[in-house]
Amino acid sequence: MSFFGSMTTAVTGIRAQSSALGHISDNIANSQTVGFKRTDTSFQDIVTASSSRNHLPGAVLAAPSFTNTVQGSIDASETPTHMAINGEGFFIVSAQVATVDGNPVFDGVNYYTRRGDFAMDKYGYLVNGAGYTLQGLEIDPTTGNPVGDTPGRIQINRDFLAARNTGTISYKANLPTWPKTVNADTAIADSELLTVNRFTPALADLSVISAANEDIFLDNSLSGGAVTGYDALGAPANVQFRWAKVDNANGGGDTWNLFYKTDDSATGVQDKWVNVGQDYAFDAQGRLSPAVDSTTITGLTVNGVSLGDVTLDHGASNITQFQDDNGTVKTTALDQDGYPSGELVSIAVSENGRITGTYSNGKTVDLAEVSLAKFNAADKLQKIDGTAFAATQESGEPMLTGGDSVIGSAKEASNVDIADEFSKLIVTQQAYTAGTRIVTTADELISETLNMKR
Repeated sequence: MSFFGSMTTAVTGIRAQSSALGHISDNIANSQTVGFKRTDTSFQDIVTASSSRNHLPGAVLAAPSFTNTVQGSIDASETPTHMAINGEGFFIVSAQVATVDGNPVFDGVNYYTRRGDFAMDKYGYLVNGAGYTLQGLEIDPTTGNPVGDTPGRIQINRDFLAARNTGTISYKANLPTWPKTVNADTAIADSELLTVNRFTPALADLSVISAANEDIFLDNSLSGGAVTGYDALGAPANVQFRWAKVDNANGGGDTWNLFYKTDDSATGVQDKWVNVGQDYAFDAQGRLSPAVDSTTITGLTVNGVSLGDVTLDHGASNITQFQDDNGTVKTTALDQDGYPSGELVSIAVSENGRITGTYSNGKTVDLAEVSLAKFNAADKLQKIDGTAFAATQESGEPMLTGGDSVIGSAKEASNVDIADEFSKLIVTQQAYTAGTRIVTTADELISETLNMKR
């Protein structure tokens, strides 16, 4: 091999180390960039001629070795809309290219990033520190399920959350075998044998209780708890329940009726309590027979606030009659599905990658679900500005998944290790210096060769 060939080989080595130095400088410069993926250097030799008896050195190339799949550390963040991916995948984002009539215009191309320092901008979009807008799926407020399967830009609606009419009241309770009503307590105080413990007054009609008969009703019934329901406009209605045993059956089975208070201001013959209209008959084991998993309260109205037809949901075998020493109704669950209107107060990211909104009425609603993209060859993605990537033919098409691996109030740090980069820097510097020595030596030998005739 000629001295010129040796010099050429050394020059390719210098160029390769220069490329490696560029990768190292890029890594160190972005050691604090959120979601940054370092670029390592892969050296490749080029052989001109080689056999068992002769070898001619060729050249070397420095190719980038990407680490797009290498996880950076996940750091906690005080910003609730910041998010990090624990595992594989990339956020799907869009790039804003202009603003027309006060609204942003996007380029229509999907990009991918691990940078999750998102915050809501003035348009309601979630934008990260590099200016990319997050994409995901809208959530149906009624079903709580994602709408469609094609991600779109997530835009938070700042409008009031509309009120929801109460449609279902969930109610679970245990009724005592021997209820301690006012009449029962009087009978015991008088040392009378309590053989009949039921609604004792002979009222002609138990479908409604008038205001005039309220005292009798209260003396012969037990409080069943209360819950606030809402009409279609969000007006509240305090629904109060009371239980009355209406029949003692031989053998231990009893029948109860449930009532709700309809009008606090009723007087005289006006209706004050209304019977739900369902018999709750128990067997000797304290179970409903027949079972009553649910019943409908027709036209439920409280103090002029109409909730309409409301389903009273007990679930399976969740109204019982077991012995209770206190003789009171023990309510284990009493809730309803309505709520008043509310103003958006804050947004955050839940554990399953959903964007949730908290409203002034105390309601938390899922607004959108973050979509992630996975690639068969993620290291073949093309790096672009802002810690983002573009899909290439080598990377393959993105495979869309949900946001189950998304962590809220967190950011993924750069995967650059400063100590490792400085170690590579020293090795690169020495290799570069050695390459220059080869060039210098080859130059001196060429000069000596040219001076051989003297």
